Amino acid sequence: MARRGSILIPTAMLSIGLAIGGHLESLRLTPSARAVSGDQSGDHAVSASAKALLESGHHIAKVSEDVLPSVVHIQAIRVENERKVEETGSGVIMRSQSVKGLFVITNHHVVRGAEMPAIDVVLADGATVHPLRVYRDVESDIAVLQVPDNGQSTARWGDSNNVEIGHFVLAVGSPFGLSQSVTMGIVSAKGRRDLSLTSDQTVTNQDFMQTDAAINPGNSGGPLIDMEGTVVGINTAIASNGGGNEGIGFSIPSNLVRRVFEQMVVYGRVRRAYLGVELDNNFNDQSAQRLGLSRARGARITRVYNQKSSPAIAAGLRPDDVIVKFNGVDVIDENHLINLVSLSDIGSSVDIEIYRSQQTTRLSVQLTDRETARTAEDPRNSFNTR
Repeated sequence: MARRGSILIPTAMLSIGLAIGGHLESLRLTPSARAVSGDQSGDHAVSASAKALLESGHHIAKVSEDVLPSVVHIQAIRVENERKVEETGSGVIMRSQSVKGLFVITNHHVVRGAEMPAIDVVLADGATVHPLRVYRDVESDIAVLQVPDNGQSTARWGDSNNVEIGHFVLAVGSPFGLSQSVTMGIVSAKGRRDLSLTSDQTVTNQDFMQTDAAINPGNSGGPLIDMEGTVVGINTAIASNGGGNEGIGFSIPSNLVRRVFEQMVVYGRVRRAYLGVELDNNFNDQSAQRLGLSRARGARITRVYNQKSSPAIAAGLRPDDVIVKFNGVDVIDENHLINLVSLSDIGSSVDIEIYRSQQTTRLSVQLTDRETARTAEDPRNSFNTR
């Protein structure tokens, strides 16, 4: 996807939006337009289908009304090459299940390089506050801003695993600085992972939902909301040839965002699990057939790091092993495995299935903390090393 169109992120041309995704089946839309309601307005009968549309509109208006007080506009100024650069975006107010206080979740690229006094958070009532603390995670493109707690309205988490392709979604935020804007679309696809969001490949936790809800510059960091009014994602990027909305936007699923959020406010950083391998980012059908597979699937290991504490060494993994299943989940590609490993619980024992020498083997691996496992042997912290 990323190779067929430019993906814009931490620049003025980057567009990111809020979407509210949901389940219109709960509205019980009438399938037939031929039925006529008994309600009359003058001489004009109101059809059942028109009534259903009106009810749907009222429901969407109510969802918007409920979520808008928790959505903020963000302006951040950083210094680059001795000149000031202003970035604008959006965010959503949340509370942690573990730490007291009020927090705004947004994209890292919205506040990248900006000091706390240079970050303005404009609340729904027009008041401006500055963050008390900023947590940043480059690899997921998530930032968390702790703000003064004056009892502001907060949004509610939804379960992004329950969002399906075709569900209606709303994008809420500040496109072009027009705060408190709402747009509507559907979830167009799920599991978008191979996106070149930055030139240095720093955004490694990729598992985006794709939406056609209108997303434009200034929507970055806003929430994706379902028809039940819960946050199912944080919008991060668009595919665009001209910098504006062309109907292809990407949102970080709420389950990933929520995990990153809780890790940052509890530990001050995201504690990611470590396997100790380097993966092939060009694993294709030809390479797979050389190993005996009919097509490319799973993640091929190109290198196993030989630290004594490496989980991969302890589990007996080798170069040219293809990890086809991780903790019961079929591995699609190397990006999928990176996401599965890094967001697993540190210290957990995980069953993996590998393809080796034309047969399938099951192994057990105990994951460690990636930060403590890093050595001088692996100074790059590269995109495909986990």
